[in-house]
Amino acid sequence: MSNLLEVKNLRVWFPIRHGILNLVSGHVKAVDDVSLTIAEGETLGLVGESGCGKTTLGRAVLGLEKVHSGQVLFEGHDFTAMPESRRRQFRRHCQMIFQDPYASLNPRMTAMELVTEGLKHHGLLKDETPHDAAVRLMREVGLDEESMYRYPHEFSGGQRQRISIARAISLKPSLVICDEPVSALDVSVQAQVINLLMDLRERHNLSYMFISHDLSVVRHISQRVAVMYLGHIVETGTVEQVMEDPIHPYTKALLSSAPMPGRPPRERIILTGEMPSPANPPAGCPFHPRCPHATAECATKMPPLETRDGRLVACLKA
Repeated sequence: MSNLLEVKNLRVWFPIRHGILNLVSGHVKAVDDVSLTIAEGETLGLVGESGCGKTTLGRAVLGLEKVHSGQVLFEGHDFTAMPESRRRQFRRHCQMIFQDPYASLNPRMTAMELVTEGLKHHGLLKDETPHDAAVRLMREVGLDEESMYRYPHEFSGGQRQRISIARAISLKPSLVICDEPVSALDVSVQAQVINLLMDLRERHNLSYMFISHDLSVVRHISQRVAVMYLGHIVETGTVEQVMEDPIHPYTKALLSSAPMPGRPPRERIILTGEMPSPANPPAGCPFHPRCPHATAECATKMPPLETRDGRLVACLKA
């Protein structure tokens, strides 16, 4: 199975400016030297605490955030090195489903206009009318034809997210970035949307980067999992490897805080302190100030992401 997406040593740093001259005094290192891959038809779950850089990474992959350094290779093409005109055309192969469907939908556009806007922009309607295209897309996400002329505020949260999904798949993308697509929905609706995403993945051979803090949802939908902490990937492997037998101390603590349905509870690991600021990250391993197994070496040496027991782990003592 070939890789659809390759992220190589990606850094997304936001400048910190001060004073009348607006001089740069430092950087917020939201994403710092991240490398990962997503294969064709695969779902990679990206998990971690709030503020660890998950959403910024997803936006950077799509070119919505300026990359400080590194590469984003999509189907072998360097997305970060493309001129904006070509990147805009290429971006139709990568789409995003945002966390808040109400904020991501134009309130002045009907559902039909929302799901066909991209088709019109890229000239992909061909022999299909906007009405017929909207009917096809709305039915594909479980909405009826009569709702096409309604505005976003007239839908429920779950229905709005279905419209967002229809808009994302309208251009027949290969990769969809799902940024916490069910966290704003009721629990009863979450399962329906997750099952819809899984059905669309099989039907259209989609690849997903599924960003979430809900580990049970990630376990259900993903084939592989990447764990992120303070802008770094600390562990990545198959769902079974990471969820059943974690190696990195942070992954163990993260999983111990999230009960899994049908499984005995893990021994709770309480981390001391708060996650450091990405504007002033600690030297050495980014997790060492909170790690119960940290040594003096951890405070000075950045652990590389190395292969351990069939998965990648960034830890000197694991």
